[in-house]
Amino acid sequence: MADDGDLLCRSYADRGSEDQFFDRERHIRYLEMNYQILTSPYESQEINHLTLAYFIISGLHILQALDRVDREAVIDWVLSLQAHPKNEAELNNGQFYGFHGSRSSQFQSVDNGVSVPNNSHLASTYCALAILKTVDYDFSLIDSSSISKSMKHLQQSDGSFMPIHTGAETDLRFVYCAAVISSLLDNWSGIDKEKAKNYILSCQSYDGGFGLIPGQESHGGATYCAVASLRLMGFIEDDLISKCASSCIIDVPLLLDWCLQRQAVDGGFQGRPNKISDTCYAFWVGGVLKILGANKFLNERTLREFLLTCQSEYGGFSKFPRQLPDLYHSYYGFTAFSMLQETGLNSLNIELGISTIHHTII
Repeated sequence: MADDGDLLCRSYADRGSEDQFFDRERHIRYLEMNYQILTSPYESQEINHLTLAYFIISGLHILQALDRVDREAVIDWVLSLQAHPKNEAELNNGQFYGFHGSRSSQFQSVDNGVSVPNNSHLASTYCALAILKTVDYDFSLIDSSSISKSMKHLQQSDGSFMPIHTGAETDLRFVYCAAVISSLLDNWSGIDKEKAKNYILSCQSYDGGFGLIPGQESHGGATYCAVASLRLMGFIEDDLISKCASSCIIDVPLLLDWCLQRQAVDGGFQGRPNKISDTCYAFWVGGVLKILGANKFLNERTLREFLLTCQSEYGGFSKFPRQLPDLYHSYYGFTAFSMLQETGLNSLNIELGISTIHHTII
């Protein structure tokens, strides 16, 4: 019986019969459909509505089709999900006043007859601000001070971040969210950058990649979060390989070697050694190579060929070849093609995870 690798990774000869082009119009229709009404697989993900909206709206912007959404309706909806303190004193109660992930997460829960407020979330706040940036909202109108002041309470003594004020895990994902939030708001008062840097450095593994927490196996997504965060905080420069890598705070040669080894024989990228290639890692690992200035070392032709086997006839991209598409892998498929400089796509701000915004000059 064929194993998963045989089923999911076919030879290049098998790909020859397929349409070998990026079907931009079909991808736009796929995102438009999900913008109008989410399909049944997402019925159980109400709590993640803001994240799904980020994939749709940012995806349409990459595809140069942002005119397909109602800008004012998007802005009003996103802003309606922001948590606001009742007064200045509440900013010191330990809770985070960012954005909720959906309407239901704004409702208070009841614990033994006591009303307990649900928390806004770092990842939801990242998605909210990314959407607002994408639609060119005036950030001076956002209550940014309450976000930054309350975010400070989420940073732990080791420099990591929790996504909510209590009862959650801490890892590099939320350090990254805090860095992007600070960058988008142009306000770094909510993060101790030195502590965050030291936490990130403690997550670099013996093989050069980064684990989500210290001592954990290196992972493509964690490595992106580490490198992008360090770049956003100003601790590393871009295009590191053309500069003096030996003086860098991270082990660049070992990191570069780990990243390049993640491109598999089928052309796609894997998140960890001995794993099957997956659409999203073309961004997570490919983005790291781009930040390092090392994307010239990857095989763009075979990467493109692999990604096209994951392009769905319905629009969008799937995790593995010839499966149904989903919004997560579709978005990172679009970002990958943007990095490959596909015609008709907007360029990407790699560290922020959104396409480059060109402000309208009036």
